[in-house]
Amino acid sequence: MAELVSKQRTPSRIRCLVVDDESIAIKGIVNYIEKLDFLEATACCSSALEAAEILRKNEIDLMFLDINMPYLTGLEFLESLKKPPLTIITTAYSEYAIEGFRLHVVDYLLKPIAFQRFFQAASKAQALFRSQLVLKDGQEGAIPDMYVRQGDAFLRIEWEDILYAEGMQNYVKLYFSDKVLTIHQTMASLEEMLPGNHFFRIHRSYLINIAHIHKISGGQVIVNGASLPIAKPKRQDLLNAVVYKNLISK
Repeated sequence: MAELVSKQRTPSRIRCLVVDDESIAIKGIVNYIEKLDFLEATACCSSALEAAEILRKNEIDLMFLDINMPYLTGLEFLESLKKPPLTIITTAYSEYAIEGFRLHVVDYLLKPIAFQRFFQAASKAQALFRSQLVLKDGQEGAIPDMYVRQGDAFLRIEWEDILYAEGMQNYVKLYFSDKVLTIHQTMASLEEMLPGNHFFRIHRSYLINIAHIHKISGGQVIVNGASLPIAKPKRQDLLNAVVYKNLISK
């Protein structure tokens, strides 16, 4: 049965959903959550189907997800979500670890879960959550950083250094002056995270950092020597938002 634990969010706390078909496992994770002042147990349920309904009706920041559940496994459920929350896998089976990290989960906890490991995973989630908030709010003076997963590690980057992003279904390539990073994320969710006054979606497949535009010519934008296509409906919006308000007339 699904259970809504907290209907109202406590400011600055990360809203958590616990999904497990064993009630004792749910109680253990909720107990750990309550020990950390930056987490909040918002809802609990015993199946992926119930979790889908909770995610549809409630804002969830972090999901603790078991793998072996009836009807739909945790991994199948996670892969079905277009915009999943931050997710920590909780399971008794180590053989699913590679598959979990392929889906870019925050961490993979093996049962029985020691509090030290839980705290370590929760702290990773907190760092990622904070970077998302900074980018979403676009706060002036805030440190413009974010974390992206690379293998089993988290790499800190600054969004100001992103030249442009190229979308490829559920993956995005981030282009920098000295490297290219591939992350498991949709272009739409990345666009929501990045500050809208600094980035512009010129095409279904391209999101550019306005500060790195070198030239706009015809249906192309030149960024760091790369020619990127502008979708016809986007060209006038780009000119209005970026060029005309900063145009220096002769």
